[in-house]
Amino acid sequence: MSAQTSKPTACLALADGTIFYGRGFGATGETVAELCFNTAMTGYQEIMTDPSYAGQIVTFTFPHIGNVGVNPDDDETQDPVAAGMVVKWDPTVPSNWRAAEDLVSWLSKRGRICIGGIDTRRLTRAIRQQGAPHVALAHDPDGNFDIEALVAKARAWKGLVGLDLARDVTCAQSYRWDEMRWAWPEGYTRQTAPVHKVVAIDYGAKRNILRCLASAGCDVTVLPATATAEDVLALNPDGVFLSNGPGDPAATGEYAVPMIRDVLAADLPVFGICLGHQMLALALGAQTIKMNHGHHGANHPVKDHDTGKVEITSMNHGFAVDSQSLPKNVIETHTSLFDGSNCGIRMTDRPVFSVQHHPEASPGPQDSFYLFERFAASMAARKSEG
Repeated sequence: MSAQTSKPTACLALADGTIFYGRGFGATGETVAELCFNTAMTGYQEIMTDPSYAGQIVTFTFPHIGNVGVNPDDDETQDPVAAGMVVKWDPTVPSNWRAAEDLVSWLSKRGRICIGGIDTRRLTRAIRQQGAPHVALAHDPDGNFDIEALVAKARAWKGLVGLDLARDVTCAQSYRWDEMRWAWPEGYTRQTAPVHKVVAIDYGAKRNILRCLASAGCDVTVLPATATAEDVLALNPDGVFLSNGPGDPAATGEYAVPMIRDVLAADLPVFGICLGHQMLALALGAQTIKMNHGHHGANHPVKDHDTGKVEITSMNHGFAVDSQSLPKNVIETHTSLFDGSNCGIRMTDRPVFSVQHHPEASPGPQDSFYLFERFAASMAARKSEG
């Protein structure tokens, strides 16, 4: 290091007392959260703006972060939701024709605290071995840190278990969505001839999920996480979508599960992703469990039991459905080839299904798009039955 950069300007304190020093960027101040790692080689902007990362600081295992800058088209929601960022190398000046702003300025304006110059391999091994730790991250340009206080704050943080974060990231009121998936050379276009009326429950929905629904022929109305079954059914939908989101599914399920059960009683096609998958499972009588360090990345192999095919998927979850708790009328449709954890379910007697992974995130790049088409087909079949 040069003389100007020899003094650390950021500090990451783990609850076990381990301290990592580095160079701060983004906003100054302190934040406390759960620390996870993400193995994706691309999509840092989509990751930071994914509402499922609420309450978490993301360690990026890929060292080149910031090299393509940021642009409004790649936001999954209006502002970053992840509490902070940990990287090996300091973000570079962007070199991409789509870049509208550099990552450091973007993070600073939006109040995200970040640290660079960290041995992310060592940190990732620690996360894998001990589970996702509670941490405090501080950025001070003068390098003044109260280490004991930071460790105490990390230890005092209650964690994600029992925490309902969907209320914090959901929309304030209902809205319509008609923007479809990006395609060359037009970019984003609008759905002008929808054939299926879908209500999407926003537990922290990513924009690209809504685009995929629109591209599958859906007229999408988005409702807040706290919407009741009466709110949903009053719109007379052909199907109901349960979105991704952050926090403990059991906590969000306290108000979401009764709604989902009433929707199921109406015999509507239902499709869930991520948190929506977990809460659908809870509504059907299964249980969810906290994982050691979760699944976060764009390179996760998942086996489809119906076809025997392996899909390369994107994942972001720290809780999972306990497949041993599934009732008799619900079967496991997908499993992770990393650890055998549940990645999909469906009912045997109704057009109701869900997956843990993110089919809209294009990691395969199109391995899982069929799930949106399956949802559309189930709505078409129900309408044809009259």
